[in-house]
Amino acid sequence: MDMVMATSSTIPFSFSLLSRSIHPILKRSPFSSSPPHFNPKLLLKSHPCPFWSSFQYSAPPSFSSSSFSACSSLSMASSASANESIESNPLLQDFDFPPFDVVEAKHVRPGILALLKKLESDLDELEKTVEPSWPKLVEPLEKIVDRLAVVWGIVKHLKSVKDTAELRAAIEEVQFEKLIMDKKEIEGLPATALGLAAQTAVSKGHDNATAENGPWVITLDFPSYISVMQHARHRALREEVYCAYITRASSGDLDNTPVINQILKLRFEKAKLLNYNNYAEVSMATKMATVDKAEELLEKLRSASWSAAFQDVEDLKSYSKSQGASEADNLSHWDISFWSERLRESKYNINEEELRPYFSFPKVMDGLFNLAKTIFGIDIEPADGLAPVWNKDVHFYCVKDSSGSPIAYFYFDPYSRPSEKRGGAWMDEVVARSRVLSRSGTTARLPVAHMVCNQTPPVGDKPSLMTFREVETVFHEFGHALQHMLTKQDEGLVAGIRGIEWDAVELPSQFMENWCYHRDTLMSIAKHYETGESLPEEVYSKLLAARTFRAGSLSLHQIQFASLDLELHTKYVPDGTESIYDVHHRVSRKTQVIPPLPEDRFLCSFNHIFAGGYAAGYYSYKVYFI
Repeated sequence: MDMVMATSSTIPFSFSLLSRSIHPILKRSPFSSSPPHFNPKLLLKSHPCPFWSSFQYSAPPSFSSSSFSACSSLSMASSASANESIESNPLLQDFDFPPFDVVEAKHVRPGILALLKKLESDLDELEKTVEPSWPKLVEPLEKIVDRLAVVWGIVKHLKSVKDTAELRAAIEEVQFEKLIMDKKEIEGLPATALGLAAQTAVSKGHDNATAENGPWVITLDFPSYISVMQHARHRALREEVYCAYITRASSGDLDNTPVINQILKLRFEKAKLLNYNNYAEVSMATKMATVDKAEELLEKLRSASWSAAFQDVEDLKSYSKSQGASEADNLSHWDISFWSERLRESKYNINEEELRPYFSFPKVMDGLFNLAKTIFGIDIEPADGLAPVWNKDVHFYCVKDSSGSPIAYFYFDPYSRPSEKRGGAWMDEVVARSRVLSRSGTTARLPVAHMVCNQTPPVGDKPSLMTFREVETVFHEFGHALQHMLTKQDEGLVAGIRGIEWDAVELPSQFMENWCYHRDTLMSIAKHYETGESLPEEVYSKLLAARTFRAGSLSLHQIQFASLDLELHTKYVPDGTESIYDVHHRVSRKTQVIPPLPEDRFLCSFNHIFAGGYAAGYYSYKVYFI
């Protein structure tokens, strides 16, 4: 559910305890006419359960001292003390909404181990009494699965949005930061970017930093990174920041290369154990497409996009040459975004930064909620204070139907916090709608979701002033959240976003994103935050016209990710003659007009396929457009 590659994380991937995927039952061997041997006890404990439609259970990861999920080894305290600690552990309490505000690293290891022990006992008991019926098998299994999903979900979520001081300190030791004292170096950066850079400098101990006079701190957090790429006139700064960005998590102790190799190796072994040729086939077993059809789709889109993408680069060369750019005949990666933005401003007379005052966060959310009421007949009301939150900027909302009855809740964490929050944007479930897990015994447990973005935070007395792309991102993630919250399915294992074919998960998000270009919708949110003036009609027309600007290049960019994903999960042989970077460069020859740099290590931060649910499924981002 994440947006594309908007992450500043430099820490290695961890093997997630839970991930949104369905794993198929063992395929029948082509050499045997009889069904595969089936031992329920072994299968339930050794393999992902085929009923688990939105996540899987695997052995808990080892906990180290450098992550939220990490804490010191269990002490040899007395059993009475240990029992007291377990009984007071917030992860093990009964709650309506997760206790995000009180969970600490010290709770994780004892809490998870105690929970696993309890669920293992429950599973053993279920196996002894199991009957092949829904009430006697599926419903008790749902209770076991759900409990682990909710508790581990708390830990996993806090790891993404509120990391520990220990891990933040470790990250800051290796994370790219550039302190700029000379105003000439930041020429071209808009006021919002300068304000953010000065605000970051203050947080780093430069108490007197101001947007006007600096000093300024540039980081690889996406709002900071993209501002430099699009607006910094100082080419050397763009090059330095770009090269740092594409080599994240690729050196020293934080090098993800061996982790990626191990992930791919284990996925390949898993495919063989399940009698598939490769991991892509395992992935496709629960998707709408097949490997062949996905590859066919990507090739059709690639061939259709190539000429347009090639022309996009030629247009940038011509325009930059007309502006006297010395690099015009030899544009590099750190020039593309800068000159694209200049050409877009020239061609459509639109400046993204000048649009920010029209997209204040409160007004955007009001417009989004009004749209949801119009389309779905729901009301969304603030419910701050009803549930604990992990940061003061997190909002909590209640979703009500036309009769005023609550049907769902969701958290929204909108702003970038690079010191403790990973980059990107995503939506995930907190709990799913469930009849079996009803609190009252009469009505189903209501679904709860969370949305997380990394948009520009408020600076000074101003509200968060959003770029149009940030507006699209909020609409996108809200589409995912709606699919989870508006479900009427009471069977928890298949409610909401659970059980959705992965190559269909982007349909509701893209559906909602398209409303950003709907005139009435856009005009309802595009009000100047100071004057209340509506976005000028001619600017709206220009936004529509600019929607397909460099569409070929943007499409090819996504196709590169999707093609590389499939190549690594079909033809790549772990420990073979090709490295993962060899594969990247080979795929790029057909999917990038400007070849990647030899030192490009973007794979080390390709969270979607190595630390998310998109392995052999990234092509789903393109399915919606067909």
